Amino acid sequence: MKSYQPGHPRPQFTRDKDSWKPLDGTWDFAFDDSDEGHNGGWFHSFPAGKKITVPFTYEYPASGIGDQSHHDVVWYQRTVELDKEQGRRILLHFEGSDYHTQVWVNGIFTGEHSGAYARFSLDITEAALQGNNRITVRVEDSFDIAQPRGKQRWKDENFGCWYLQNTGIWKSVWIEQIPKTHITGVKMTPVIEKGALEIEVELSHAGGDLNFEALVSFQGKAVNGVSVPALKKRMALTLDLNSSQLWEWGIRSWSPEKPDLYDIEFRLTKNGAALDRVFSYFGMREIRILGKSVLLNGSPLYQRLILDQGYWKESGITPPGEQALIDDIDKIMAAGYNGVRKHQKTEDERFLYWADVKGLLVWSEMAAAYEFNDAAQKNFTREWLEILRQNYNHPSIITWTPFNESWGVPHIQISGPQQHFTEAIYHLTKAYDPYRPVVCNDGWEHTVSDIVTLHDYEEGGEDFLGRYGDLEGILSNRVSHNKSRFAFAQGYSYRGQPVIISEFGGIAFSNRGEGWGYGNKVKSPEEYIKRFDAITTAIKKLGGVSGFCYTQVSDVQQEINGIMDMDRNFKIAPEILKEINTRKIGVIHS
Repeated sequence: MKSYQPGHPRPQFTRDKDSWKPLDGTWDFAFDDSDEGHNGGWFHSFPAGKKITVPFTYEYPASGIGDQSHHDVVWYQRTVELDKEQGRRILLHFEGSDYHTQVWVNGIFTGEHSGAYARFSLDITEAALQGNNRITVRVEDSFDIAQPRGKQRWKDENFGCWYLQNTGIWKSVWIEQIPKTHITGVKMTPVIEKGALEIEVELSHAGGDLNFEALVSFQGKAVNGVSVPALKKRMALTLDLNSSQLWEWGIRSWSPEKPDLYDIEFRLTKNGAALDRVFSYFGMREIRILGKSVLLNGSPLYQRLILDQGYWKESGITPPGEQALIDDIDKIMAAGYNGVRKHQKTEDERFLYWADVKGLLVWSEMAAAYEFNDAAQKNFTREWLEILRQNYNHPSIITWTPFNESWGVPHIQISGPQQHFTEAIYHLTKAYDPYRPVVCNDGWEHTVSDIVTLHDYEEGGEDFLGRYGDLEGILSNRVSHNKSRFAFAQGYSYRGQPVIISEFGGIAFSNRGEGWGYGNKVKSPEEYIKRFDAITTAIKKLGGVSGFCYTQVSDVQQEINGIMDMDRNFKIAPEILKEINTRKIGVIHS
């Protein structure tokens, strides 16, 4: 897309190439186990010692440190040269820093943020100097399970399906110089039935001498544009995209088979001269529920998803680089999957860009906290709303999943307060985005949910068919589908929603021997293929089930249940997996 710039952390909202500077690379680094940095004025005089490679966290080898022990407080510092232009603001962007981050520029405190997975930006203009500038960052993390932490452990050793933690800066840091009068943000909503794009824009300034413009093109051909007086800082407008001169069906829709995307340029002008220009893109697609089906652009969508933890051997939750994200998407699609359930993390936005471009469906999931109290509710709600805003414009995201397997709401089956909390998050999500399905509580014990999702690691195909032959019994809570777990929490019932088996498989298979998966380990590729075929085919035969999500993309630390190992080598040839995943079969109706 025209907005794409190699390495830019936010490919869907870019300005001219000379407006930004990456700050990834070598920083000074220090542990602060006695928490003396504040009183010691480390933002003025940083202690000599370690170096770290940002954005990799100190726990992993890619950082250059590789210390797996937990440290509550870490500090970073580096110098950056700035050409401070008059009339421009300087923004310091953090794509992800875990957990409570404080920032100083030239010894001046410039802001802070709490959260591990949502990005944030600080205006450092007043603290910045012409020439060299000293940026100092303090990050405090903990094993507090009221923090949304996802799959990061809260003990000194890995356990169950929880892995080595990531502390501090774990996504890109960069600086951007923007005009004083600028476009702050844009929310884009495709409306297929009208052939239109609804736009909500936020501006830094408004006035009768300012105009806001939006110009749409497709593969270099102009489609439509609009220019309106910027009389308010927040405005809403609609762009008609119907163009029979360019194509007979009016608009180009986005789908996995044909992921067509439009370019769009936003301008803020004064007396005809451009003050700010932002480049972006969007996809015209509609996701909605009709009875027991999920519809994409009006047609039933069978989802062949795979669970994607987004962990790498040398860098944890930080991708080794943009190419690693592209490679993962290509390999996932080569194995016959049309989407991912990105599990317990908010991935690098460049992953979402390439999912948009390549046509990979994405379920976007919130990282879980692991207790239910006032602090956990506050932390969760604030960060989830930030994530909704930052990822709303990506057409690849087709489902929001705020809760998983009752994590953070452990007594939801009978607890009124915990049930109310999930309902509140569901309705907050639908208020901000009424167009995408929302799944509350993925796996079991649903309260309000647009899709009923079930987790089942049964290893026998015939056993799968036998159990889900009584799908009505499972959906009515007469029958448990997963040991003692039921589809709905007490007081809630099935309302005719689509059903998806959103976790299954997890076959343990590895040449290195150690590690675990679900069910008995298999000893050979032939045994793996036999079980994979049996359980995948069984799910595809189930009438009333409109998709599945296989566990998982790759091995992760103690888990050996990926279709690839930790080095991203396929255990089974992807064409074999693809044939099984995409094979047409007859459906058995219960």
